[in-house]
Amino acid sequence: MAAKILLIALLALASSHALASDPSPLQDFCVADMDSKVRVNGFVCKDPTVVKAEDFFSTGLDKAGDTGKKLGSNVTAVNVNKIVGLNTLGISMVRIDYAPKGLNAPHTHPRATEILTVIEGQLFVGFVTSNSDNGNRLFTKMLKKGDVFVFPEGLIHFQFNPGHTNTVAIGALSSQNPGTITIANAVFGSKPPISDEVLAKAFQVDKKTIDWLQAQF
Repeated sequence: MAAKILLIALLALASSHALASDPSPLQDFCVADMDSKVRVNGFVCKDPTVVKAEDFFSTGLDKAGDTGKKLGSNVTAVNVNKIVGLNTLGISMVRIDYAPKGLNAPHTHPRATEILTVIEGQLFVGFVTSNSDNGNRLFTKMLKKGDVFVFPEGLIHFQFNPGHTNTVAIGALSSQNPGTITIANAVFGSKPPISDEVLAKAFQVDKKTIDWLQAQF
């Protein structure tokens, strides 16, 4: 009896894990119909008889992104909003450009694991585990050209270029639309703003500090 209960529990765990990421496609492709008014989890399929090769195509990843922003980095995403043929295929990618001392600020992808490859330059990268599993343990690594690093799904992670030359990285993500939550933007730049009383207590600082931080976003 105990063995049967354990088997059921393992099957339930396996099935829940299978449903945790994008669902598997049930046909060759489901090119997103961005003009459809129907709302589903993903995008409605375009009529396959009008699908073109261009629905699976994009250009521009050879061009450097603008790193002249405050943080000195730029993310060029290639997801289902860029290539409609990615709909239901469970994959997307990004090009990230970093100026010297450029930072891709701490953020999460709520629907995807990311695997990152450094193409040029160097990066200091890291992620933080969840509160309960490993007590917010920090994993970091210095990467050079050709190195690869994985950021598990949903965990806060970052990349920083410590060098004096530009860095380029390519990332692949296990979702057609992984989403991005930049921690500082979400906490201090929400609309409407989170109460300064709540944030002051959460971060154990005074309200003036919170007001100043919110003003930056």
